[in-house]
Amino acid sequence: MASQDLVLKIKEFFKGDVNTDAETLTRYSRDASLFEVRPEIVVFPKDSGDIKNLVKFVNEQKRHGVGISLTPRSAGTDMSGGPLSSSIVVDVTKYMNRIKEIGDGYAVAEPGVFYRDFEKETLARGFLLPSYPASREMCALGGMVANNAGGEKSLSYGKTDQYVEELKVVLADGEEHVFRPLSMQELEEKKQEASFEGTVYKKIADLVENHAEVLRTAKPKVSKNSTGYLLWDIYDKSAGTFNLSRVFVGSQGTLGIITEIKFKLIRPKLHSRLLVIFLPSVSALAGICGRVLEHHPESFESYDDNTFKVALKFFPAVAKSFHASLLRLAIDFLPEFRMVLTGGIPKLVLIAEFTGDTPEEATRKAEEAKKDILSFGFPVRVTRSEREAKKYWTLRRESYNILRHHVKGLRTAPFIDDFVIEPNRLPEFLPRLYGILDKYNLVYTVAGHVGDGNFHIIPLMNLASPDVRQTIKNLSGEVYKLVFEFGGSMSGEHNDGLIRGAFLRMMYGDEVFRLFEETKRVFDTDGIFNPGKKTEAALEYALDHIVKK
Repeated sequence: MASQDLVLKIKEFFKGDVNTDAETLTRYSRDASLFEVRPEIVVFPKDSGDIKNLVKFVNEQKRHGVGISLTPRSAGTDMSGGPLSSSIVVDVTKYMNRIKEIGDGYAVAEPGVFYRDFEKETLARGFLLPSYPASREMCALGGMVANNAGGEKSLSYGKTDQYVEELKVVLADGEEHVFRPLSMQELEEKKQEASFEGTVYKKIADLVENHAEVLRTAKPKVSKNSTGYLLWDIYDKSAGTFNLSRVFVGSQGTLGIITEIKFKLIRPKLHSRLLVIFLPSVSALAGICGRVLEHHPESFESYDDNTFKVALKFFPAVAKSFHASLLRLAIDFLPEFRMVLTGGIPKLVLIAEFTGDTPEEATRKAEEAKKDILSFGFPVRVTRSEREAKKYWTLRRESYNILRHHVKGLRTAPFIDDFVIEPNRLPEFLPRLYGILDKYNLVYTVAGHVGDGNFHIIPLMNLASPDVRQTIKNLSGEVYKLVFEFGGSMSGEHNDGLIRGAFLRMMYGDEVFRLFEETKRVFDTDGIFNPGKKTEAALEYALDHIVKK
């Protein structure tokens, strides 16, 4: 139970809610990861003023030896344990959930806005934020920025970092600051300011400039990365700008608390068709991928035979996701059932989405790609309706939730769930990955963004088993060693959190890791923002906080 004195002190200045009841603390001890950390207090700020006062209060308490901290949280869909804390959790979804403005190609919103609500409003004006993750129906904007989210459209449009134009952030001084691209002249003026913000600009500018070549080399040579701090993206030499908002994207609330976001938006294509390819093995994957990518699909996704088997096993749950009757869904899947009966379950199902301003344009693109890959000799089809396409998208998007909620006795364990390698190396990489996984006799599914080489491996495990922690530790080490051997990243979208931060040094080496540590110290002088994540993550702590069931 939280110190009543501490709660009373917070309530003196805090306009929002301060909760310490058992039900709230239990709910906020979990996210979508395999961890459980019980907070001491959960607060719901009314506005940025509440957050500013809270930061100043925590700083004062720290100076008096009180060991408390602040961990921002939005929707809690994080799969890495990023918003979990044993101290104070700051939930922004209850009150800080306003869409402030939608203009011509941009929108301004608070971090607690749910993406589904945001998308509804932007689409009504003909715009889209295309970096949404698979959890688009549940996630919130603050989490998308904190994790540098990406998803099915990242192949064409990139990740969240490319759409953040400006941020308002409460820093360790308890003041709200605006971060946007600065010209070199504006940067020099900022560095001269006798303020906390001026000091931050000076120290980070020096860090980036003095280690430019190290950072350039350290940037993962893959299309997606959410690990560490994105120091290599701060200084854009071609544009002549210095943009500190880039370092907050993907920082998981370890550098400050975001209070407002300005996003760049796109005009989406209105019509789409899916090219669906059924592969009996991974041997032809590189050739197929290369050929499909030549036709520039907007999305290129995949799921494996285990995902397909899960869908068959839990068909009623799939029907519920479709909002359809079992009979209607069975009719929709008749072609797939016939294929399984005649040729077995495919090793991989690939779905490439082609878009256009008209249905005819989208169909033409998909048919051209289909014609080009028929020589591979695999079953392939082009969808003819939105309903037909939906069945493939639902299996891809909902496989994790179906596993999470319906498998009895075993639990989803996302800990090697987000690696990225170059797509052309997948045929060489995947057999070695499967060899590692199969040594542990695990049931697992593989799905992901095959066009980016970004895969999500979700094992099913008995987390109450006495050897599960050692298995997670050993398997993580083996898989990440393989990923790094292939020049990849251990996280394309889901970030470090509790589970991957401990491998940052292994991924980047000592020198870059020290630059990450220095970045944390520059922004978070007293260590009050989401401790235990990124450079402070400890694998043993994570293993000690795995849920028991």
